[in-house]
Amino acid sequence: MSEQNASAPLLQAVDLYCERDDRILFQGLGCSIVPGTLTRVEGPNGSGKTTLLRILAGLHGGFEGEVLWRGESRDASRESFLRNLLYIGHRPGVKALLTPLENLRALMSGRRELDDARLVDALERSGLSGFTDIPCQHLSAGQTRRVALARLVLSDEPLWILDEAFTAIDHDGVAGLEQLLASRVAQGGAVIVTTHHALALPGMRRIRLGQESHCEF
Repeated sequence: MSEQNASAPLLQAVDLYCERDDRILFQGLGCSIVPGTLTRVEGPNGSGKTTLLRILAGLHGGFEGEVLWRGESRDASRESFLRNLLYIGHRPGVKALLTPLENLRALMSGRRELDDARLVDALERSGLSGFTDIPCQHLSAGQTRRVALARLVLSDEPLWILDEAFTAIDHDGVAGLEQLLASRVAQGGAVIVTTHHALALPGMRRIRLGQESHCEF
């Protein structure tokens, strides 16, 4: 990848406006997400953090403005955008009656073909050694979250959008997740994250939502 391409934005938000229940969440909001960066979306409860992430991920259409993917309209390049995006919402999307292995197999379906040995390795590296074949209804909230986050171990998508990824994760899990995020950024990936955790990785960018929404680089 050339230096010019490496510094070109993957995702751009241009003059975003969004309201909910007749209340403006943000207006005139713009940001550029470039490779090799982690951007944290911050703001008080109800300021629109999850809404913004869903807009950026193409899951929320109730907004004005434009979202670009690699310099082109995201709508016009939606297939490429979705193929290069890993989105994990604040709800883990894990089915209680399935085991972690079955869930991860389903979550990765359509992304890439991986044998069970790779899936089990990802689950074990995510802190689920000995739990891969136990139905998720018997796991704790933190273990269930780890099932969803095991996708990060397997992901090669250049853009990660993660909503409250640290929720219910214990101290060891937090350290492991921070390492995963730092490693992804070091490899040239771009990460957008919301979290109540005191995340402060080197070079972290911020999008602050609230009365005066803005980006800090």
